[in-house]
Amino acid sequence: METVVRIHNESEYNEILQQAVAVIETARSNAACAIISTSNEMHWRIGQLLYERKLDSAHGDGVVKRLSVDLKSMYPKMGMSVSNLWAMKKYYVRFHLSDPKLQRCVGVLPWRHINQLMTKLKDDDNAIQYYAEKVIEKGWSRDLLVNAINLEMHKHQPEANMSNNFAIALPEAQAAYANEVFKDSYCMGFLGVTEPLLELELERRLVEKIKKFLLELGQGFTYIGNQHVLSYNGKDYKVDMLFFHRGLRSLVAVDLKISEFMPEYVSKMNLYLSLLDRLERGKDENPSIGIILCAEKDNVEVELTLEGFTKPIGVAEYKLIVPQKELKQLITDEIKTFNQEIAEKATELLSE
Repeated sequence: METVVRIHNESEYNEILQQAVAVIETARSNAACAIISTSNEMHWRIGQLLYERKLDSAHGDGVVKRLSVDLKSMYPKMGMSVSNLWAMKKYYVRFHLSDPKLQRCVGVLPWRHINQLMTKLKDDDNAIQYYAEKVIEKGWSRDLLVNAINLEMHKHQPEANMSNNFAIALPEAQAAYANEVFKDSYCMGFLGVTEPLLELELERRLVEKIKKFLLELGQGFTYIGNQHVLSYNGKDYKVDMLFFHRGLRSLVAVDLKISEFMPEYVSKMNLYLSLLDRLERGKDENPSIGIILCAEKDNVEVELTLEGFTKPIGVAEYKLIVPQKELKQLITDEIKTFNQEIAEKATELLSE
């Protein structure tokens, strides 16, 4: 006689369903990892075979081409093209003498990720280790990996305690990337500030030295403009400074404050981001991101203020004081620029 199992309520059933889904998703993830590892083992062994047979482009090109034809006829869906076979040899040659930890990290990555690491980072073991671990930890896609390498993130690892809500306001991969891009503190010493100034004066100086500001922000930023007007419902709103980040594929609004952080700054930035997304965000672009630059901030207050806001917003400090060595260089550069401008004006006057 068949036993009838009764579910007493809907929540009990949902719990069973969620547990079943979790089991399936774990199994699928484990299977995917196993497939990648097995596939890379195959790439490794074929690469080893080509290496040990001393086949290269000068002495073996014909053999590899014939091998590709035969293997593709036998295994049409396994990527046995000529270029892929040479990539397998490159994979073996590049890593067979490497540290076992590096071998293990790289060996569990998707094949296209491995090719990008080999192509872009050559013999830099430390950089490859860094990006391989990031891919494993954060599940970066190939495109995200390429952007991260182009931004040289291994040279500019993020500072801790960046006050933002990226984790809840952005998809996981983009949130991780945004945390790599934006800093917790920016050095504005190149502005040469020696006395208190108004926000508009701070903005004016940044615009005058926009190239240096872009260098401080990091690679990937394109400057759009300052006091950028957003017109909606009969009103004009002005964003202090607007940028676009190529890797994030996002507009980035920067709000400058000469004071310490205050909670009302977040509401204002949230409005700007809503308007940017509604009026100017492209169809293929990700949500706009806001950065509030303050003279000082309390991380706990920032964290509490950001609760409940769904637009991606970060709060960072800026420093106006430059270390003595950098200050001397800054003064030297300014004098050089000034002298060049005087020389150019003198030349113009003489030519008239």
